[in-house]
Amino acid sequence: MIRRLRFDHGEMTQQELAVRVGVTRQTIIALEAGKYVPSLLLAFRLARVFGVSVEGVFQYQDGETGPSAVKLPDGK
Repeated sequence: MIRRLRFDHGEMTQQELAVRVGVTRQTIIALEAGKYVPSLLLAFRLARVFGVSVEGVFQYQDGETGPSAVKLPDGK
């Protein structure tokens, strides 16, 4: 979903998004790959950049732990 949102917002690069939310490009790569669970603050920053709710970027999976507990709405 983050990748789709980036492209829906003027084909924003991973680096541009990273700068806007205050993280490294590698963090954005890990988020897009589903290998990193963002802090609550980062989740809100990402949502704000794209003008959507946190649920528009991430979904929590009951009963899961670690990175698999937070899914992007497109299933990743």
